[in-house]
Amino acid sequence: MMKHRQLTPRTASIPLLLGLSLSLGIAEAGRGPGPGPGGAGDDRGDPTAGEALFRHTCSGCHTFGHGDHFGPDLAERKLNDGWTSRFLTDPEWATTYTGYGRRLLQEWGYVMPDFELTQSQIDDLLAFFTAQDVLGPLEHTAPAELSEGEFSHAMNTYFDRCAGCHGLYRTGATGPDIGVARSEWIGTDGLGALMRYGSAGGMPDFGDSGLLTEEDITLLAAYLQQPPPEPPALPMEDIQASWNLSVPVADRPTEPEHERNWENFFGVVLRDAGQIAIFDGDSHEEVARLDVGFAVHILRSSSSGRYYYAIGRDGLVSLIDLWSSEPAVVATVKGCHDARSVDGSKFTGYEDQYLIEGCYWPPQYVTFDGLTLEPLARVDLPMTSIDGDTLPENRVASIVASPFEPTWVISLKESGYVGIVDYSQPDFPLVTSIATERFLHDGGWDHSGRYFMVAANASDKMVVVDVSERSLAASFTTGDTPHPGRGANWEDPVYGWVNATPHIGENTLAIYGADPQAHPEYAWQVVREIELPSAGSLFVKTHPNTPWVLIDMTLSSDGSSHRQVCAYSKADAVIDRCFDVATRGRAVHFEFNQDGSEVWVSDWAQDGATVILDSQTLTEIDRIEGLTTPTGKFNVHNTAHEVY
Repeated sequence: MMKHRQLTPRTASIPLLLGLSLSLGIAEAGRGPGPGPGGAGDDRGDPTAGEALFRHTCSGCHTFGHGDHFGPDLAERKLNDGWTSRFLTDPEWATTYTGYGRRLLQEWGYVMPDFELTQSQIDDLLAFFTAQDVLGPLEHTAPAELSEGEFSHAMNTYFDRCAGCHGLYRTGATGPDIGVARSEWIGTDGLGALMRYGSAGGMPDFGDSGLLTEEDITLLAAYLQQPPPEPPALPMEDIQASWNLSVPVADRPTEPEHERNWENFFGVVLRDAGQIAIFDGDSHEEVARLDVGFAVHILRSSSSGRYYYAIGRDGLVSLIDLWSSEPAVVATVKGCHDARSVDGSKFTGYEDQYLIEGCYWPPQYVTFDGLTLEPLARVDLPMTSIDGDTLPENRVASIVASPFEPTWVISLKESGYVGIVDYSQPDFPLVTSIATERFLHDGGWDHSGRYFMVAANASDKMVVVDVSERSLAASFTTGDTPHPGRGANWEDPVYGWVNATPHIGENTLAIYGADPQAHPEYAWQVVREIELPSAGSLFVKTHPNTPWVLIDMTLSSDGSSHRQVCAYSKADAVIDRCFDVATRGRAVHFEFNQDGSEVWVSDWAQDGATVILDSQTLTEIDRIEGLTTPTGKFNVHNTAHEVY
């Protein structure tokens, strides 16, 4: 198995999601405590086999003669094949124990993955380097010619697997720009290697993990070197036509038809199955498994908690009644072709009355009746950024519902605006647009419910919006690609109320002051930087009744940290322990039960599980098996009441 390794100290950021970072073979031999593994190459190497290996495996980060990419241009290497051979045998050893290796780490920020090459393969690579020195820059492999059917297949694969990070028009956001010019420079082989093996910065290893076949990779590499097609609109008449009310309100129970504590139900997203599984949080029994659309992203609870709203990446919204004898889908509607977020109305007098869906595509939001999902209004988003640029796309990245006024707060990814939608007014207008930072992603409320805190992850910043004043309160740098989910609120012994974000691109938990009333001197600035074993974190979570703040490292590529969870002590302000949770895949996302005595963690794999830990001791108390790609988990009470 290929392994990546990320080492401290913190280093300069590198571009995210396309690149494994660091040199395959730069040659000055530093001084270290012994000769190290491996040996010099010899005449037995086959340059043709070495070229094939380079194209298949190495070209995602390195070019030969076209300039630096995410690793150095190997045409510019120095010719010390002995050191290069040792480096390829054990990149971590060479980076740790040689002077030049340490300088490479300082320059590039990551240790090259260990591809576990044989000595014969290393000899082949060295022979290829030597031969290509004479021939000059290595020409890219021509992209495949795509039939109409192959183009359509590649387009759908890109939409399903890539557009969320790179954008429908490939202009980048969480991931980098991979438009035609950039993709042609990377080349067919480089694109294939990146899709195959992923990156230390967070891109999944789609090929190596089996999510993409070699045929998929070939077609996608060709597709990326053609202009993107124009995506379709979704007008109101099509949205109305998609609406299906299977159980009218009058036919639903007026009280729960079961004796279970439905406020302690957990909805677990089974991402690749297009399903959610609903569990009784008291008994850990599964009570329902429901089909709710492609690649389900999140669940939200209605204000009363009676209903779950599920949103699939295909834009399908499902309304799930938890009071029926067995939880059931009672209505569906499709307001977007691609979406990530929904939320209901929560202000007093509007409980469960309305629902908003924000689209990744088309650039619009749609509002519905909260009890039937009847479409009520479709609103086009403004297509100008905070910098005055006209945008090809502007995605709704996250939505929260204010507890103090009849409004939804929406983060508009490409534009850098945070919008306020007033659901007390006819047609649900966007009444305020607050300029912040680009590109906005996920976020949540502070402990008071006044401030919306959202990651501008392409700007390496957190943004704080004072929703009461409808103004930008602060933006501040936290680290390489912050990804807090909804964040985590707790009281620090020194700084009062704080929140935190981990990062995809570096191994740091940034804790920042979030108590402008009692501790204004610390508000909206990083007050503690906590080192984690690895980068690649997606979520941080806590509960008032646990002493811990929990952090995952789901996208870590160091070979082990992706299975682990780290527990930060609120009282001692240190990482108390990091420990394995996942046994089959990657540990991801946390959710506590209603009283905070348990925390549920996903073991994200095709044959995955949900692992239930005691929230005080962090010992495993149960494991629910038989779950297909479990990711997010949503407790009814905590989701309805914004407990995080």
